[in-house]
Amino acid sequence: MTSQTINRPIAETDTAYPSRGRLGLRGEALFSKALTTLILAAGSVLILIPLAYMISLSLRDKTQIRQGSLDIIPMMHVEVEVNGKDEPLYNVTVEGQAQQMALLKKAPGGKGIFVDPANPEQTVELILADQSPVQAVEIHPENYPEALTAVPFDRYFFNTITVTFVGMAGMLFSCSLVAYGFSRFRAPGMNILFLLLLSTIMLPRQVTLIPIYILFQNLGWVNTLLPLIVPQFFANAYDVFLLRQFFMTIPLELDDAAKLDGASPLQILWYIIIPMARPALVTVAIFHFLYAWNDFYEPLIFLHSRENWTMAVGLQTFNALYSVNTHLIMAASVVMIVPPIILFFLSQRIFMQGVVITRMAEK
Repeated sequence: MTSQTINRPIAETDTAYPSRGRLGLRGEALFSKALTTLILAAGSVLILIPLAYMISLSLRDKTQIRQGSLDIIPMMHVEVEVNGKDEPLYNVTVEGQAQQMALLKKAPGGKGIFVDPANPEQTVELILADQSPVQAVEIHPENYPEALTAVPFDRYFFNTITVTFVGMAGMLFSCSLVAYGFSRFRAPGMNILFLLLLSTIMLPRQVTLIPIYILFQNLGWVNTLLPLIVPQFFANAYDVFLLRQFFMTIPLELDDAAKLDGASPLQILWYIIIPMARPALVTVAIFHFLYAWNDFYEPLIFLHSRENWTMAVGLQTFNALYSVNTHLIMAASVVMIVPPIILFFLSQRIFMQGVVITRMAEK
């Protein structure tokens, strides 16, 4: 056999490609991570600005809101009494000396007439844009009890909690059973039934509003919470699809092992499927909570009496009654969004895991 010389490629060294060396790769990774963190932080700040400004408005009074300040911290112009009237106090510069004077009135040409509070006889005319008002932090937490007692928000809150959590229990119960059936059992026409179920997603709620309203009216359920709760016990296509896709990722060998131990299909669902599908169940539960908590359309249609209203309808009515009291509207709005925020932070880890898993299951 003739010996052959095999030419092996010379390994790339860090000196040959310094930009691809260990330090270079580590630097690129750190730079990429820092850039990603910076972009996410900037996006988070932009998203949180409206929320922070809403909380700031809820802690102001009418005078502070009329001032039109864009400061996140509630500030109030300091006023002093001059000749029996309260006038705003400014930091001004007169002949190179800084002092505090009250704005008596505005003059033509963008100027203002300032007066020394200690000596009302002394006035001076200065350019108003060059002077800065004296401000102090002023917070009004009493806006919250005033807003929540102006209308029966406690009743609205109880109705919303009832509709949300009872409906959530019905949704989880029904959707889990239907999704389990579609993912684990095989029968002729099963796929066609599943496609028919999915087709209901494309049907707008407005199309079925009139027949559903007539049905509930004949049952005597209109102006009660039942039209908002009972339909949740009949599975909806969106949640069934998510749960079915997740259930299909659970190995069938677990079902077979449970059957060998004498487990029934319902026992397999309860002891095998449900514990393993916890992230997906939490995800659809949070989605349902957000939908039911913020739903305005159906409560407006089916609930006529004030004592049966939910938070969404009550807040809209409160907005119409107190449209000039922006601080009270903002206080009620903050109370409206607090429960979803608390729920999200309490279940954030499971929620994010469930979102990732369900997205993978959809693929």
